[in-house]
Amino acid sequence: THCITVILLTFQTNILTELKNWKLNLIQHHKLQMRQEKEKHAAQVKQLQNEIENLKELLHTYEISISRKDEVVITNLTQALEKQKERVELMRKFTLWRIQHIKAKQQECAIRIADTHFRTALMKKVWAAWRSLSEVKWKEKVAKACQLRAEDVCVQLTNDYEAKIAELTATLEETKAEVLRLHSERDQYEDTMKKAFMRGVCALNLEAMTMFQSK
Repeated sequence: THCITVILLTFQTNILTELKNWKLNLIQHHKLQMRQEKEKHAAQVKQLQNEIENLKELLHTYEISISRKDEVVITNLTQALEKQKERVELMRKFTLWRIQHIKAKQQECAIRIADTHFRTALMKKVWAAWRSLSEVKWKEKVAKACQLRAEDVCVQLTNDYEAKIAELTATLEETKAEVLRLHSERDQYEDTMKKAFMRGVCALNLEAMTMFQSK
């Protein structure tokens, strides 16, 4: 468990370091893009300033020629100048909007990638914790199952041995009864033999006495 914790901490530190490096690289890349956009914007502003200078010169020329032209020419030149100013203003606003849009898109992309990395790291951490907990529960379950199985086997063996002991006890009782019966039969047989022997002896004695008396 300690080794797993150390591995998880090392893995988390590596991920955080990788995220930090990625964030720094993203910031550097963003700064580079911002610098490029600023340079591009500065070039556009410079170009617009040149156009404004040209327009100023044109305006100065128009102002010189205004005194020599009628009101229709003056009105047309004024409208053209206003349109040019509006065009320049629209270009400036579009450039600012484009820079802000690129910046917001880059920030959104960075947030989305960081959130993805965070979710991935969190899922890995949760998976590792769940797997460790599952292994512990599995080991406990297996140990409990083995214990229950061992208890069942012990109970079964105890019942088998008790049944065997009861069977042997019954067989022993039957054997004892058979031995007692055989002893009884032997005693009866010996007693019968003694009686028969005694009767034979008596008969011989009587026959001998009869023979002696007849002589």
